[in-house]
Amino acid sequence: MKKRILTGDRPTGKLHIGHYFGSLQKRVEMQNSGEYDMFILIADVQALTDNFNNPEKVRKNVKELMLDYLACGIDPKKTTIYIQSMIPETAELTVYYSNLVTIARLERNPTVKTEIAQKRELFGESVTYGFLGYPVSQAADITTFEGELVPAGEDQEPLIEQCREIVRKFNTIYGNVLKEPQIVLSTGKRIKGLDGNEKMGKSLGNAIYLSDTEEEIVKKVMSAVTDPNRITKDSKGNPDICMVAYYHKLFTKKEDVDIVCSECREGKRGCVACKKELAKNICDYLKPIREKRKYYEEHPELVEQYLKEGTEKAKKVAQETMKKVKKAMKLDYFE
Repeated sequence: MKKRILTGDRPTGKLHIGHYFGSLQKRVEMQNSGEYDMFILIADVQALTDNFNNPEKVRKNVKELMLDYLACGIDPKKTTIYIQSMIPETAELTVYYSNLVTIARLERNPTVKTEIAQKRELFGESVTYGFLGYPVSQAADITTFEGELVPAGEDQEPLIEQCREIVRKFNTIYGNVLKEPQIVLSTGKRIKGLDGNEKMGKSLGNAIYLSDTEEEIVKKVMSAVTDPNRITKDSKGNPDICMVAYYHKLFTKKEDVDIVCSECREGKRGCVACKKELAKNICDYLKPIREKRKYYEEHPELVEQYLKEGTEKAKKVAQETMKKVKKAMKLDYFE
């Protein structure tokens, strides 16, 4: 029997190459292996925790995220993609779980502490319960679909462990009903921004998006940070501190990367020519993704159909899980 994988993303905007190398490639690989039953949630409810006053943005980003999934090779015939808010069973299970977790435990969660500290810069002390209770709703997301494996980065380990704690407490009280999920640590790369920042993101203006046009890619690459000590075209450079060389390693053939780095060190390659070559390579690499995305942009009825079908399939699974949960909790009054 195939092991069920539960993964997903908040719809916060278009995906960039950091997402692609970090998780999307691995998801496509696991999907196509035929070894797993994969569910991907579009976590619009969780996106509302810091966008509660801008629901239109979240709604728009649901479609943008779905377009990126399809463009990258997520196949609705092999993977169930669903919208979180359309599964009321998850919200119901979140309420039940809220009785099994103390506020003190949530406040000690390292991931939550870090994110709240970041949000306080935006909201001051007005951090909502929805944000504090995020680990509880995530636990409901995973267990509503009996997720056995959860691909995630190391920063998500405290959240998965909290989910496991909730499952253990539930099973201790109500019987062995729920499965404890296991984290599958991501082996994907964390891609630096064009400015050398360890984090790539829209707010930093240092990201290349999967949907960027060739003109946008060229413009961004031409602004990438290079060796600050290289003054002239013929100066010897250090590719180890150059973001252009860093990105060549992602998008250029290995033998050509060696040439790029060698010529840079010897002062035989100017930064402008190096950037133009990189921009071309990135454009060529992303071209199939852009073309596929454009196809689905022009066929919105297909995007809606896949979302609807995936959500309907997810509902059936969620309903079966909740039958078992409510029976165990003695809440099946009219069964």
